[in-house]
Amino acid sequence: MSSTHVTPVGSLLREWRTTRRMSQLDLALTAEISARHLSCLETGKAQPSREMVIRLADTLGVPLRERNTWLVAAGYAPFYPERQLAAPELAQVRHAIECILEQQEPYPAFVLNRHWEVLMANGAAARINRFVMRGRESSHTNMLRQIFDPNDFRQVIVNWEEIASELLRHLHNEVASSPSDQQARALLDEILAYPDVPVSWRQLSTEKIPSPLMTTVLQRDDQRLSFFSTITTFGTPRDVTLDDLHIESCFPVDEETAAFCQMLKRKDP
Repeated sequence: MSSTHVTPVGSLLREWRTTRRMSQLDLALTAEISARHLSCLETGKAQPSREMVIRLADTLGVPLRERNTWLVAAGYAPFYPERQLAAPELAQVRHAIECILEQQEPYPAFVLNRHWEVLMANGAAARINRFVMRGRESSHTNMLRQIFDPNDFRQVIVNWEEIASELLRHLHNEVASSPSDQQARALLDEILAYPDVPVSWRQLSTEKIPSPLMTTVLQRDDQRLSFFSTITTFGTPRDVTLDDLHIESCFPVDEETAAFCQMLKRKDP
């Protein structure tokens, strides 16, 4: 009979505390518990209550998905629901997202989850992609795979090394900040295995804070398009799906790019 291995909650707590670079004393003071009790929780000599698990996760800024993992490891049922974005309970949120995507016209916008899967996109995103890719559809639904695959979107990015290294730094940071996220680790390994990815990128420092704005330059023939991006997330989400989501909105860097986007929208049937 096979059994699923569950990492002890004390080990998860210690791993997250180490990742956050907090001493036991620092975490104990912030969470308002004794350092001795925290030490017993990490070693497994004491078992945390459900409320204690949530309090420590709050203090460490643990994502909702990981909090459920902690609760299960401590012997409790998951607390935070995970619904599909199309679920009736998220209808209002989905409508808000659709409004954001529509308001971003005629410039691209995407909805992505924590593993960079594109869940939704506006018409402008589709128009720009069709133009630069000469009508060819991407073979990936994952934005990182699109950008790193030499047979996909990578071939139209003028400043690919700059963009790719910065996105990879984001992924390194995500892996470092969510040590139990095996899917993120697997994605990192896959991305690093693509052709012409420098070996040095395996050791990208997670110390450097990713740039707040990235400029992506796309080109087809003589037409060059430049965009910078901003990221929108949901404040105080109470659903795992919403906690995982972010909206990337692209804005034109110059008048030429803005005019071209407006022209594409006018021509769109």
